[in-house]
Order: sequence, then C-alpha cells, then structure tokens
Amino acid sequence: MASSDEVSRLIRVYREYEQRDSWSDLNAGNRTILEERRRVLGRILAEHGLLPLADRRILDVGCGQGQVLASLMAYGAAPGNLFGLDLLPQRIEIAKQRFPEIHFRQGNAECLAFVDGFFDLVLLFTVFSSILDAQMALNVSQEVRRILKPGGAVLWYDFRYNNPNNPNVRGVSRKAVATLFPDFSLHLDTITLLPPLARHLGRATSWLYPVLSALPVLRTHYMGLLIKPK
Repeated sequence: MASSDEVSRLIRVYREYEQRDSWSDLNAGNRTILEERRRVLGRILAEHGLLPLADRRILDVGCGQGQVLASLMAYGAAPGNLFGLDLLPQRIEIAKQRFPEIHFRQGNAECLAFVDGFFDLVLLFTVFSSILDAQMALNVSQEVRRILKPGGAVLWYDFRYNNPNNPNVRGVSRKAVATLFPDFSLHLDTITLLPPLARHLGRATSWLYPVLSALPVLRTHYMGLLIKPK
C-alpha cells in the first residue's frame, strides 16, 4: 500500500530542492565531497569482490538525473543492466536525455515492478533520510529486499545526523539501518565532512577538508554495503 500523503510531501520537497543551488559544482567543497564519495565507492566495490560490474544488474532508487548510476559504467557496468527510479518525472526525462542507453522510469519504490531476486545491487543514496513516514520506510525496505537476489547487496549512502536547519530530513543511525534490513550484514563507515562547513573552506579546501574530515564527529554520512543473506 503506497503512502500517498508521504509521497506528496516528498514530491513537494524534492521540487523545492530543484530550485536551490547549494550543490553547485563550482563550489570546491561540493566537488571534494563528490570526489571522496566516488573514491570510497570504488574501494567498497573492490574490497567486496564486486568488480567488474559487467554482468551485474543494478537499480538506483531515487536516481535523480542519473549521474551516480551512469558513473558505474566506469567500473564495467553494462548500460543495459542499469535501472534508475525516481518520484519526479522531470528528473527521469532529463536522465533519459542524458543517458539514453540506461533504463529509467518514474515510480514509487514502495512498489517496484521487478520480479523477486532480479538485482545484484541496489543503490540507496540519501533515500531513507528523506522518508519521514515509518510505514513508507518499511515498505521501501521490504521491496528492496524482495528484488535483491540472495547474496546481493545494497550500496548505502545517507545522513547519520539530523539536520536542525531542514525538518524534511532525519538522520538514519546504524541501529535504524539494521531495523530496516534486519537480516542483512552491515559494512558501514562514516564519510563526508559536514557539507555546510565544507562549502565554506574556499581556497583551503584541498588541505583543510582532509584535516577536518579526519574527526569522526564531523563526518555526517554512512557509506557501505548491506549484504542480503544467501
């Protein structure tokens, strides 16, 4: 059962985000955050024996305009094995234009139109921190579990802290992740310097970002794999 009120709220919030420019690529802090995330993503895939990605079917839930999903082609993923889902149809239209060889569709992750065990890997990047309704979160996690094959994995990247300046998100603790995926094995590390701080480092970003991000309390996200039992 889809959580219609929560879906409507999410669509409204995401549309508001589209009007903001806080994640401009012109900002050195934003670029460093993304570069760090790409580097860690590659390391995670390598350490868990998932490379190359050539034969693996991959779904990106909340794929936005498709950049993260398309970046997996650098690790050998075949575009015909890549699928992206997003609530906002305008995001999907842009993704289709930018990456026509990848499968994109608009939809709600509470009801995924794929057979059981279809995917080897599911990307969940800042998905559950945006869902404030507990039932919707449970619905999405159950669908993700269903469409993952035994031994498949979730590639997780999400806030671990609440944002006092944004009531539309909430941090997802390690305990909360374990509650959403109770029988999965969790391999999570902290990453990403507090974004508002990172964006204000200016010319000092290249040397100050690694210094500050070495402090665990300033790392705002978890990133890693959640592995479904075989």
